[in-house]
Amino acid sequence: MTLPQPTPGPLPVDRPRRLRRSAAMRSLVREHTLRPADLVLPMFVREGATEARPITSMPGVSQHSMDSLVRAAVEAVENGVGGLMLFGVPEHKDAVGSGATDPDGILNRALARLRGELGDATVVMADLCLDEFTDHGHCGVLDSDGVVDNDATLLRYREMALAQAEAGAHLLGPSGMMDGQIAAIRDALDGAGHLDVALYAYTAKYASAFFGPFREAVDSSLTGDRRSYQQDPANGREALRELALDVDEGADLVMVKPGLPYLDVLRDLAAASPVPVGAYQVSGEYAMIEAAAANGWVDRQRTVLESLLAFRRAGASTVLTYHASEVAGWFRAGLPEQLAEFR
Repeated sequence: MTLPQPTPGPLPVDRPRRLRRSAAMRSLVREHTLRPADLVLPMFVREGATEARPITSMPGVSQHSMDSLVRAAVEAVENGVGGLMLFGVPEHKDAVGSGATDPDGILNRALARLRGELGDATVVMADLCLDEFTDHGHCGVLDSDGVVDNDATLLRYREMALAQAEAGAHLLGPSGMMDGQIAAIRDALDGAGHLDVALYAYTAKYASAFFGPFREAVDSSLTGDRRSYQQDPANGREALRELALDVDEGADLVMVKPGLPYLDVLRDLAAASPVPVGAYQVSGEYAMIEAAAANGWVDRQRTVLESLLAFRRAGASTVLTYHASEVAGWFRAGLPEQLAEFR
């Protein structure tokens, strides 16, 4: 018995699979790629440490001694990372974060050491915030009621900016979310002749649960929260207002932090910004990937690369990630063919 043949209908004109059939074709039409130079490595240096101390909530990341910091920084630069963002972990803290502006403080000494070792071979960056240096753990100076005093904090940020610039930082990352911080810092730098020191504004920094492991990394003294100055996770349009303010005040680059939970904000800022936009893949994002990979739930290498490609697709020109040096090393060694989509 011969079965009736179906009458073919009209074939679809658009057949997207044509462009997916081979590795060569996929490479030809690929919209976004990763480069080691797109990545910035955040690093922690601990005062008084004689060797690197592993951070338990961030497997593979350490609080460095001065010597181990230099070794890791040199390796990262040799692998091709675009920059290094440095955080200090002082032995002593006080109410106004005195260690942040002390030329002999751990962060400023480390900046000078890295600039001396690396020169202009990479971009040496400094976190400009008081939270690592204050005994209360907040990003600014507190008033008599225990509330962060915006204008008193700006005075400390001006002093901190000068100390970091004089230590040799190429770029400063003001992360405290104080009103007017970019204008105050730019004015201080320009007035002291540091016209070439760039500012990477933490434009959209949210009061996020994803910062948890970072608190261990910097031995945070924080009690309470930072919701009165960091952004509400429910808000998106507010970031555009912050963008306009930061650009008007002199920001050279702007950032969204955290990254993956705020890809919508990143996309909006990238579409609107006249300056380069970056993203920070924060400690909690890093820790989740590492925990899932350690349990065998995800392919670690593919997951790391896919997460970074998401930032590029959303519009980030740079990505701060604790995976930066390792990923750059993968590229340096040559990614295998099965990971070609990330090249």
